[in-house]
Amino acid sequence: MQGTSRAGRKVLATGSEYLRLATALLQRMRLTSATGGIWEAADVQWWSRRERSTDRHGQLFWVDEQDEPLAAVILTDWGPSIQCDALVLPDDPGYERTVWQEALGRAGALGSTTVEFPVRKDDAAAISELAGAGLRATSEAGVVASWLEAARRPAVSALPPGYRLMSRADTPGRPHPMVARNGPEVGKRLGWCSLYRPDLDLMVEAPDGQTAGYGLFWADPVTRVGLVEPMRTEEPHGGRGIASHILATGLGRLAASGCDRVKVGSDINLYLRAGFRPLHSATAATYARPPAMHGAPPGT
Repeated sequence: MQGTSRAGRKVLATGSEYLRLATALLQRMRLTSATGGIWEAADVQWWSRRERSTDRHGQLFWVDEQDEPLAAVILTDWGPSIQCDALVLPDDPGYERTVWQEALGRAGALGSTTVEFPVRKDDAAAISELAGAGLRATSEAGVVASWLEAARRPAVSALPPGYRLMSRADTPGRPHPMVARNGPEVGKRLGWCSLYRPDLDLMVEAPDGQTAGYGLFWADPVTRVGLVEPMRTEEPHGGRGIASHILATGLGRLAASGCDRVKVGSDINLYLRAGFRPLHSATAATYARPPAMHGAPPGT
């Protein structure tokens, strides 16, 4: 614990407590605003698939008398940069400036490390705080929130001959298909996440037994929002409808799990063909301190 503030007590959380608080806060944010914010609770759980340097120092939360989260400043190490998210319940706008000032302070304590702040382009208050601190929008493409009503999902297309769909529930002993890009602990770490379900962790096996593609689907029983993250088709299996088959199958399983709506943080053709529609007001930009101001070259 780090003291008290007007709207709650400040705490630093790590490990499972961090995931619990972040999940609860993002669920509360989604229940308060159907299309607000940038992230779902499942996004933060997906980020925990590998250990990060920012896990060690604790993430900052404001909690109420029942230890329920009110706001947070979350730092996520992505390697070349650290992402800083200031999360505030949308029905408490008066608290937003306090949280952003704390976020800027924690980012400043990182010295020459490149810190990037994702912020919605329609979030005037957040942009004002960032601009006032000397940060500017970068040229990096931001997150585009695209939504689909689960009842309007596409039909499942057939796989090419010799290919077959499986889930982690079917093959728990098989090496996880995401190991090559996310490290050997990815399967174990996903298992620690409260929203992860092996039956929604899908892959397609090629005729030679190799992984042709995969997709991970997250069903949130609190918000009834599903999330698609990530999706991938491996070379040389592109152009055979594998991603479309995985996506449609996963969307069907999300609907069967009680999800009314599904979200993906992209507007690529795969999702547009499936019926997802971008919510352009929710597009996020990335703000960072110009290189000359923090002494680091771009991309470091």
